[in-house]
Amino acid sequence: MYVAQPIEWTDAGVVMLDQRRLPAEEIRYTYTDYREVAKAIREMVIRGAPAIGVAAAMGYALGVLHSPAKSVDELRAELPVIREALAQTRPTAVDLFWALERMSSKFAALDAARASLAAIRAEMVAEAHRVHLEKKATDEAIGKFGAEFMPSEGLVMTQCNAGALATAGIGTALGVIRVAFAMGKKLHVLVPETRPYLQGARLTAWELMKGGIPLTLITDNMVGHFLKTGNVKAIVTGADRVAANGDTANKIGTYQIAVLARENNVPFYIAAPISTFDLTIASGEDIPIEQRSAEEVTHIQGVRIAPDVPAAHPAFDVTPARYITGIVTERGVARGPYTESLRDLAAPQPALSTAG
Repeated sequence: MYVAQPIEWTDAGVVMLDQRRLPAEEIRYTYTDYREVAKAIREMVIRGAPAIGVAAAMGYALGVLHSPAKSVDELRAELPVIREALAQTRPTAVDLFWALERMSSKFAALDAARASLAAIRAEMVAEAHRVHLEKKATDEAIGKFGAEFMPSEGLVMTQCNAGALATAGIGTALGVIRVAFAMGKKLHVLVPETRPYLQGARLTAWELMKGGIPLTLITDNMVGHFLKTGNVKAIVTGADRVAANGDTANKIGTYQIAVLARENNVPFYIAAPISTFDLTIASGEDIPIEQRSAEEVTHIQGVRIAPDVPAAHPAFDVTPARYITGIVTERGVARGPYTESLRDLAAPQPALSTAG
């Protein structure tokens, strides 16, 4: 089954598939500077919470590897600048900050152990590799846990793109669908287009088509119609941040799908890694919502579709926990009351194996 590779570490630099150009063109760029990686994240060359985390880890490693520092002290002084450049790119996806904290902690441990500058450079690159491999293993585990909740046959729905392009593995929500399909479940996926950036139309539809999984593309304002009349058996989406009470931020439009799912008795699942949990915030009211350019609403790929008027573009919305049937993670499935189940799943455990 075809699985896209949105990001890769190579000897030449960090290679990213430009998701802005899909599905018309498959173009890859090589980045050798952490500032270039930050720009790529901000401008959505790469997107999707877990993939952003991988990109941030690799960007941090690039900054360490190519730093002009001649000593560990000089490198230590430079790291806050590297971290801040990456941290300022996308405020909602907590995987970004998880990855930066992990890389910072790795440096602190090496520094405390009095590692040499050369050893630190090598180990920071190795840590970025481990982040990437662990994300792949995480996707596989999420897929296995989530596949059992997919119907043996029939329609399922997703939102935005939570596939390989968004995670650097097999995907979270699409990973669940991929594994279920590979198990022999006869699924047909309804894919809302996901205005204004069209991640569903451009990316999810492309991934499913490449993977040979049956799909039907629909516009966002058809969701209610299909949930009422289309015999949809389940919905599974990704997440960018999950609050302590289970409130979940995902691509704009997810909240209305969840409300309509409840109205029509369709189970609504979130598929997301533990790194997406932000248990430091009590509820979704505290999740920062990225406000993107109005031009992305008034234009499609540079072509104006609206008059010169004001336009709003909150990139995410928050689905209250009461609408969520279950949150599928690499360690199992959280159910309400989420304050307890999320805390239990997030408790420290041995890392997933990345062998093979």
